Amino acid sequence: QVQLVESGGGLVQAGGSLRVSCAASTRTFSNYAMAWFRQAPGKEREFVATISPKGLNQYYTESVKGRFTISRDNAKNTVYLQMNSLKPEDTAIYYCAAGPGYLRIGQFGNWGQGTQVTVSS
Repeated sequence: QVQLVESGGGLVQAGGSLRVSCAASTRTFSNYAMAWFRQAPGKEREFVATISPKGLNQYYTESVKGRFTISRDNAKNTVYLQMNSLKPEDTAIYYCAAGPGYLRIGQFGNWGQGTQVTVSS
């Protein structure tokens, strides 16, 4: 099992930037694909971005392409999500997850507790 702890959320104005982080407690972090999901109030959790185990490949949902960047530091067991040009519709709880393959979106799990991101208009 992989334990994940997200941090870095907060309140930001529209057009601003924020970086959220996710620290993993496992010795085999570099074996896992990692992903970010989010859940807005009253909505289901949705996929945001994913990165392959060595960080060579990334994939994003259409609504965040060109604005968000997922990255990882395997030496620090940490995955990041840099969010630029934020919009009010990006407001959600952001969760990271670990999985067996970066394009196997439905197989991500080991959810963290999430970090709240609020974008004011």
